[in-house]
Amino acid sequence: MDALACPQCGTDMVARSLGRTHVDQCPEGHGVFLRRTALGELIDAENAWHSDSGPHTAPLPRITADMHAPPPSPPRAPAWVATLFDD
Repeated sequence: MDALACPQCGTDMVARSLGRTHVDQCPEGHGVFLRRTALGELIDAENAWHSDSGPHTAPLPRITADMHAPPPSPPRAPAWVATLFDD
C-alpha cells in the first residue's frame, strides 16, 4: 500500500500499529487518518480503558513508626487514545 500524504503539509504519513489496528500519522503532528474499522476498534478500546479505571481500593495498612511515604504515582492520561501518541 502506498503511503498517504498529509493533506496539510504533504509529508508522507507514517503507519502506526495500535493494538489490533493501525492509523496513519503525520510526522509533523498535523493529525491521523483512520479507516472505518480502526475508528470502531479505537472507540471500543477507549471505552474498555475507562471502564477499568474505576477506584481501586485496598485495606489501609496499620501505621507504624518505620513507615515511609510511597513514591508519587505517575500522572494518568485523560484518555486511552492520549497514551498512544505520547513519545
